[in-house]
Amino acid sequence: MSTITAAITAVGAYVPDFVLSNEVLEQMVDTNDEWITTRTGIKERRLLKESGKGTSFLAIKAAQNLFEKNNIDPLEIDLIIMATATPDMPVASTGVYVASQIGAVNAFAFDLSAACSSFLYGMSTAAAYIQSGRYKKVLLIGADKMSSIIDYTDRATCIIFGDGAGAVLFEPNTEGLGLQDEFLRSDGIGREYLKIDAGGSILPASKDTVENGQHFVFQDGKTVFKYAVSGMADVSEKIMQRNNLTHDDINWLVAHQANRRIIDATAQRMGLDESKVLINIQRYGNTTSATLPLLLSDFENQLKKGDNLIFAAFGGGFTWGAIYLKWAYNKQ
Repeated sequence: MSTITAAITAVGAYVPDFVLSNEVLEQMVDTNDEWITTRTGIKERRLLKESGKGTSFLAIKAAQNLFEKNNIDPLEIDLIIMATATPDMPVASTGVYVASQIGAVNAFAFDLSAACSSFLYGMSTAAAYIQSGRYKKVLLIGADKMSSIIDYTDRATCIIFGDGAGAVLFEPNTEGLGLQDEFLRSDGIGREYLKIDAGGSILPASKDTVENGQHFVFQDGKTVFKYAVSGMADVSEKIMQRNNLTHDDINWLVAHQANRRIIDATAQRMGLDESKVLINIQRYGNTTSATLPLLLSDFENQLKKGDNLIFAAFGGGFTWGAIYLKWAYNKQ
């Protein structure tokens, strides 16, 4: 009996129409295009502006895009994993609502939250369900409406984040393609450096927390940057060593799009030429759970069957890791 691996067989994505450029941000906070571009690599980001629409709207659009592009019946989906840091509501699962709205009524669903590493952790989870043999089609969606938790008077955070969603379908593979190895890490030391103070069980929402702006993202940029550079680079190098891969063996680095300098440092540690690094941070900024699938969507036509991909991410918590995956198809 052939060994079952979990392969990505389809990709979909969605970003909102509204573009928040660096030039517009110059009118909102004390910053400028050169400063933002030099330090982050970001030129613009997309925001979901319509009232009453949240992360689920983005996720539904990405899933529908995947179905339409690949002629997939949502009734065939067994499981939906919703990777997000910005659920629609604190209690009612966003993934469950998304599953119902896209017609995946035969699937069970749940949310997975690990900040910017949510999608990477979701890949591991989806693969485990496939490899168990119990499920054949697992839809992993990464979506975040970061604009809902960003203070647009805080230049330290408002220049970084955007809204978006991406989705991938995992299915069984017997050709040795798909997820090969993973190295996932976490460390609670990061809790104080990247967080939202209020709205949880420690500090429930109140008039005071709202007036104090405690429902917005706080980030100690220098500390997070330091940990992210070392963390992403370390795990990427580790997974290469563990699988006897050299820089010549790697076709693509699929890195979390948080900061261009972090991506470059990771690629340099891996010995990769810039031509092997997928980059779209200039267009979307940091979409948190959506960065990795948005990369796959933007570059899907360049990915070839058998290509070796290294995924890497770093997020609040701290959470981070790397995944080694062999691409399973050529896009027609």
